[in-house]
Amino acid sequence: MEPLILTAAITGAETTRADQPNLPITPEEQAKEAKACFEAGARVIHLHIREDDGRPSQRLDRFQEAISAIREVVPEIIIQISTGGAVGESFDKRLAPLALKPEMATLNAGTLNFGDDIFINHPADIIRLAEAFKQYNVVPEVEVYESGMVDAVARLIKKGIITQNPLHIQFVLGVPGGMSGKPKNLMYMMEHLKEEIPTATWAVAGIGRWHIPTSLIAMVTGGHIRCGFEDNIFYHKGVIAESNAQLVARLARIAKEIGRPLATPEQAREILALNK
Repeated sequence: MEPLILTAAITGAETTRADQPNLPITPEEQAKEAKACFEAGARVIHLHIREDDGRPSQRLDRFQEAISAIREVVPEIIIQISTGGAVGESFDKRLAPLALKPEMATLNAGTLNFGDDIFINHPADIIRLAEAFKQYNVVPEVEVYESGMVDAVARLIKKGIITQNPLHIQFVLGVPGGMSGKPKNLMYMMEHLKEEIPTATWAVAGIGRWHIPTSLIAMVTGGHIRCGFEDNIFYHKGVIAESNAQLVARLARIAKEIGRPLATPEQAREILALNK
């Protein structure tokens, strides 16, 4: 079993300080949190940005400020920017940060109900985004929220629209309106991915109460894991987590206890095909 890659989604677009008082918002806060997460075992930072008042943002200069701040304190970490933005963000604004040429960014594979909103990813826009990844030489992590999206991604591969190989897929399970994080759902998604895109690597982001069950399954079946305040603000039920790093450290401890090593930065880049 290959080493485990832990990703920290430290801010997100929907979580607020009212939900989680320890949410990092400014570039300086994000850099401090990224360093703590790296020291706890994370090798990837999944990055959304905010304005100082907490509003979600896709401003290129703000992204660059956050990226530079993180690079200054923890140059080894992989920075993966979000092209999802906030629900309702225009597609042009979502796509724009790829021009910064990060090592990695997210590519959402389809549309779904997202709580009380609709997270729109039109097929034509998905193709446009996939082409932009190739234009800027950015490695995609494809976000999949239900099983039909695996089939949709497989079709894009067959058409030559997505060419990254191996492709890294992230199952996002537990979003209200999407597939839940029940163990049987994750096991099915794993098998379905193996059938449709056999060379793919995968990770899981379990939302809310599904964080621990999905993480443990991934840990013992060869998958990778995302944690952090974007997905889950609690350490235990009803107990607010002190930091993103606290959530990373718990997963790192469990991995050590069951004998699965954490990936080094070099190993993480190799697994995610960032060196190709």
